[in-house]
Amino acid sequence: MRRLVLVPTPIGNLADVTLRALEVLREAEVVACEDTRRTAKLLRHYGITTPLQRLDQHTMDRADRLLEEHSYIAYASDAGTPGISDPGAGLVELALQKGFHVEALPGPTAFVPALVASGLPVARFVFEGFLPGGRARKRRLAILAREERTVVLYEAPHRLARTLADLAEIYGPGHRVALARELTKKHEEIWRGSLADAREHFAQPRGEFVLVLAPREPVAEARPDAAELAAELAATGLSGRALAEALEARGVSRNEARQAAYRKEKT
Repeated sequence: MRRLVLVPTPIGNLADVTLRALEVLREAEVVACEDTRRTAKLLRHYGITTPLQRLDQHTMDRADRLLEEHSYIAYASDAGTPGISDPGAGLVELALQKGFHVEALPGPTAFVPALVASGLPVARFVFEGFLPGGRARKRRLAILAREERTVVLYEAPHRLARTLADLAEIYGPGHRVALARELTKKHEEIWRGSLADAREHFAQPRGEFVLVLAPREPVAEARPDAAELAAELAATGLSGRALAEALEARGVSRNEARQAAYRKEKT
């Protein structure tokens, strides 16, 4: 039987690897990974000598040959569970097409501890991963702001300020958020507060971030002035459908939101 095993690796603390993960890393013919330097550090720490082969978003063209040459492959991402915001999903698809038995081991992932420790509702949540770029970004945030579930995002430090600014504009500066950074590492931090306060606290961000956003608050009986709110949101760059969706997220009825967005387009 040909096997591809997805092996979660520690997101910081090397002691977080499971015994089963170490067993697979030892037994496999080859360990495919995003960054051979990072994975080599883990293997050296546990005395594992299995050969490594780089396989990331820039070298995925090697996947076909890898699957042809080996019958027992372990795949590890840089940190966390393969397939979550990394190229592992493409490898799984190709392996299944070639008749491989695909296994996914349980283990470390960044968003679960961030969500559980956030202090926000965890019974129902949506994992969004990294936000899209360009014009799709604010439109996606406007859709997420209507969520009645807790929303989990990933973000890099150099984009955090912009993301927090966009979130404050669309969700509202007082919206509750938790930010986790450097999870399981020496300088781990889980911060909780409002989006406005988050912008001040993380003026000089360091480390990779998980953002956990509270669900949309129940709409109050006193609805906001649609025209004033439309002007405020339009000033941030929203227009058309994205503006209407952002207005809905801030408590404006669907019909009022569409009308206000339409009128704003005409001015």
